[in-house]
Amino acid sequence: MALGPNDLPYILPIHPNLVHLTIGLFIIAIAFDIAGALFPLERRVFRFLALPVTRSALHDVGWYNLLACSVVSFFTVTAGFYEMQLAVPLPGITSSFGLSSTGSMLWHGAGGLLLLMVIVLMAVWRGFQRYLWRRDMGRQVQWSYLALGVVMFALLGVHGTIGAQLAVEFGVHVTANQLLAAGADLREALP
Repeated sequence: MALGPNDLPYILPIHPNLVHLTIGLFIIAIAFDIAGALFPLERRVFRFLALPVTRSALHDVGWYNLLACSVVSFFTVTAGFYEMQLAVPLPGITSSFGLSSTGSMLWHGAGGLLLLMVIVLMAVWRGFQRYLWRRDMGRQVQWSYLALGVVMFALLGVHGTIGAQLAVEFGVHVTANQLLAAGADLREALP
């Protein structure tokens, strides 16, 4: 198998793109569920802005984004593990967290699996709230669910920082960086 300048059999890494989609879907899901939970307080703001918003519509956006996030997360983690198997980090470097490249990859991989499990469990929990436990209530989500979502924001931030360190500090699958290090012209390497 021929590897490109980023040590992958394709031109651009897939994992970073899917990561940003996963994070965006999750943040939107929790943010809209928070807006739906606080809807009575925000109704005046929506009315002032002349936005025809209902509480159930906010919760619908939260539910469908979390559902999409849980599906996309499987592809994100799969692409991450595949690309991690082909990673060739720069030797002799320690991250700003004090981890070696191997340690960073292990923490990032294990953290990715943990975050995937939590996101899927939150989607199941959210589904039970939507269709069974709170289907006749205006607020579809429990406060504990929203609290876990906010904690997940922090965990996603730390996890993303380790992933960013793999790219920035260890040079893992950074196409432009790898091409410049090899002395190649970007226009020649990309179609």
